[in-house]
Amino acid sequence: MTRRPRLLLADDHPLFLDGVRRLLESTYDVVGTVATGKALISAAQNLQPDVIVADISMPEMNGLAAAQIIRKTTPSAKFIVLSVHSHRAYAREAFRVGVRGFVSKRAAAVELLTAIKQVLEGRTYVTPLVGPETPGAAKEAKRLTLRQLEILRMVAEGHQNKEIAQLLKISVKTVEFHKTRIMTELDIHTPAGLTRYAIDHGITAA
Repeated sequence: MTRRPRLLLADDHPLFLDGVRRLLESTYDVVGTVATGKALISAAQNLQPDVIVADISMPEMNGLAAAQIIRKTTPSAKFIVLSVHSHRAYAREAFRVGVRGFVSKRAAAVELLTAIKQVLEGRTYVTPLVGPETPGAAKEAKRLTLRQLEILRMVAEGHQNKEIAQLLKISVKTVEFHKTRIMTELDIHTPAGLTRYAIDHGITAA
């Protein structure tokens, strides 16, 4: 009997994680599920999956930071990220750290099986929801780092500085520094303006 590819799943939303597991387990061998970036690193080393499917935004360590470490500790595993974000900067950063697939959570039921198949065949996959890149959008996206995009998303979702610091495991002063840099780079100086920018550019949902 041909061995089914082994999958490891990571997401901090239990209902979504269970839905992904149910979607995939009839085709693949789902060897584990975890809810944090640090747990993902440990599970990848212990379980040696063929493919890892992980959210970007997770507690303790985001999926892209985990992917960078896993590339060194478990180099045979191919990495696919799930994201609620359609901003191309997220996809660009994902592929920079060695991710092979970028799938939208909004279309996971439609896209994920295709993405895994293509990645296992040695190809890459990018959700169509990211859309084509224009020179203006590329220049704009490069203004902000991944950390700044995370903070911008949280600001737009109504989180206060202290909450953001706790969620990202950084100091309040670091959050304030990044918020100042974001406002300077975008020339936007009100929370309402940042929220509108985040919605317009797919960094957070409306």
